[in-house]
Amino acid sequence: MNSVDSADGTAIAVDRTGTGPALIVVVGAFCDRHSKESLATALADRYTVFQYDRRGRGDSAPVDDVTVEHEIEDFAAVVAQTGEKPFVFGDSSGGAIAIAAAAAGVQVRKIATYEVPFTQGPSFELADQLAALVYSGDRSGAVERFLKLMGAPPEAIEGMKQGPNWPHMESFAATLPVDVRLCNDGRIPQDQLAKVLVPLLAIAGDRGPWAVNVANAIATAAPKGESRILAGYGHDVPDTVLSGVLSAFFD
Repeated sequence: MNSVDSADGTAIAVDRTGTGPALIVVVGAFCDRHSKESLATALADRYTVFQYDRRGRGDSAPVDDVTVEHEIEDFAAVVAQTGEKPFVFGDSSGGAIAIAAAAAGVQVRKIATYEVPFTQGPSFELADQLAALVYSGDRSGAVERFLKLMGAPPEAIEGMKQGPNWPHMESFAATLPVDVRLCNDGRIPQDQLAKVLVPLLAIAGDRGPWAVNVANAIATAAPKGESRILAGYGHDVPDTVLSGVLSAFFD
């Protein structure tokens, strides 16, 4: 593990593996730099894969508040670490970071995203509610509220709360508001996408109609956008499938 300093001095933990052109993996909610290790392993024979802990996660410095601007600055610091224009894969809200950063002028080579949640539900109002829960010390309540947003049934949430992984999920509570804010109040960020001048592949599984619609809308709004719909998959597409799609696009 290495670390890089973001613009405000926050230390961001970064892992590097493999050989070849640089490829940065940007994860989504409840994920850290270890969450896509199987994907990194599948890609490491073709790319130098950089995985990092987003601000407030894992070994990156904890913070009281995380903003979209922070996320862009942290991503830019990782890009600088690669020493080149990297390929980028953004999973879920990680795709929103990749799009926002490229629109802000961070230099990348190509971008692929998987099911960026620019859809109804994750509103700015909800982000404020989650932030208030975290600020009050109710990290468990923030996690529960976010899981309800994701469609988890109450009985499933209660089961998770009784399980051994709940404290780990609570450790992400302070990062959940920015994951919701990255969803742009459920709107496709047309202005951002118009500024993304590199090839952009928006991937989605066909089990989520919202995801298909969003992927096609992203592809339409980006000057060099295209979409790829994976039959039979939902939000948790296997990394073995994803690695093949990414390799074909980045090559």
